[in-house]
Amino acid sequence: MERQFPKNVRQIGNVSDEPKIYVEDYVDTYLNQLRERAAEEPVGVMLTGEILIQEGQAVVYASGAIRMKEIEVNGTEIVIGEDTFKELEEERKQYFPSSDAVGWCLIENGHPMGQNRQIAKIHEKSFAKSDTVFIWKDAVDNEEVYYAYKYGELMQMGGHYIYYEKNPNMQNYMISTRKKIGVTPSEVVEDRAAKDFRSVVRERMEDKEQRQSSRLVYVTSALLVVVVLAIGISTVNNFTKMEAVQSSLESLSQSASKTESQTGTVNEGEDGALEANGIIGDGEAKDKEASGGTVPETSTVQEQLSDEDYYVVRKGDTLDSISVKVYGDASHVEALCKMNGLSDGNLIYIGQKLLLP
Repeated sequence: MERQFPKNVRQIGNVSDEPKIYVEDYVDTYLNQLRERAAEEPVGVMLTGEILIQEGQAVVYASGAIRMKEIEVNGTEIVIGEDTFKELEEERKQYFPSSDAVGWCLIENGHPMGQNRQIAKIHEKSFAKSDTVFIWKDAVDNEEVYYAYKYGELMQMGGHYIYYEKNPNMQNYMISTRKKIGVTPSEVVEDRAAKDFRSVVRERMEDKEQRQSSRLVYVTSALLVVVVLAIGISTVNNFTKMEAVQSSLESLSQSASKTESQTGTVNEGEDGALEANGIIGDGEAKDKEASGGTVPETSTVQEQLSDEDYYVVRKGDTLDSISVKVYGDASHVEALCKMNGLSDGNLIYIGQKLLLP
């Protein structure tokens, strides 16, 4: 089964460089506790784990740590004997049989031997595989520096990850060697338990936040659907109302036309009757003529206009289309507006009679 990236991790520093370095929490805690032992003399540790390619990236997993039995210090130089490396290999096979050596760590008091040429020689001799790791830790301060072996030299890395997984091999090693290394496994276990508890709490909080976020997205989506439906219904209703208003205008226009025709007929009948009965005399007619001439009635003016003098608005007509129908182009729209007293050429209705210029 292909290894997956750890889910529960803690980032330290800038991890943009390659290889990506992952140190298991038991290993990191063990190295930090060895600082007390390194206050007087340097302490060396071999790191075990695996180096692989994941998603196109070089990745180093340090899941085990074996303390070196003896380190010789000559002035500012450090020497690790062949016997020490043989013992390290035997312990690796015993406690970490499925892991390989992936680098080493040096813990010392205030002497940055990680930058010493002797360190580079030791690494090239015993850990020359590409992407192996060297860690330098200060025994007093919390300072630490991570290096990776690339292009034939140790290159300083910007950061690394601490990851949390079950690690029975490291636990067994610490229990078996507790008297020799001077570190009490219970201290590490208690510290790990506290970290595991915090990790569980953090995961539950993240799950809760994800559920709340999902609910918020669901509610927002539901509200959006409701708004869209409301807009759609409103649009349909408005369209229906517009059709109803259009129908009402057509009915009113037809009723107005019928009323005008009936009124004209009645007026003609009444005028004839009045003339026959002699109610309207010559004197009155003469007075009207003397006062300002003959004034024609509205019906008389309308009768004098032929069908070619006006246009009855039909469904779908606009002043542009009327101008094109009557004159062959749309250049008479302004004249139509002036002739009929229209301030807005779009405010015409079906059945309206427009005087033609």
